[in-house]
Amino acid sequence: MTKAKKVSESIITMTELVLPNNTNQLGKLLGGQLMHWIDICAALCAAKHNNRICVTASVDRIDFHHSINLGDAVTLVASVNRVFNTSMEIGVKVYAESFREGTRVHTNTAYLTFVSVDSNGKPVNATEAIPETEDEKRRYEEALQRRESRLKNRIKHN
Repeated sequence: MTKAKKVSESIITMTELVLPNNTNQLGKLLGGQLMHWIDICAALCAAKHNNRICVTASVDRIDFHHSINLGDAVTLVASVNRVFNTSMEIGVKVYAESFREGTRVHTNTAYLTFVSVDSNGKPVNATEAIPETEDEKRRYEEALQRRESRLKNRIKHN
């Protein structure tokens, strides 16, 4: 692996405004739009961590805890949970904030796997991630469990 970086050095925070074009007939944010924003935020985090292009290898899961309304500000926070070899797990937390109502709620959590690639699109070793806080260390350990589960499921489907 190349030089190591602290998890905190690669955090990306993005904020988007939910506009009419982003909603369904009920005035709720479209799931596909949110998935698009999650993928972009996670890709930026992976690229910042590795100082190179990283591509989406898989989306583990996206949990929808609460709906997001037209006019809400959506904040996405992405961080590297763990680096393996060429791949890394990025976790994204999503918050919806209504400035009118003065509320902020955690709406979604997502886990994505990215692969660090060279200019020819070939996988290269990713930069090691150093967890420092208790939360980062917990996410680091949980990422290994999710990876083992992903690999086990991949073998079953092949």
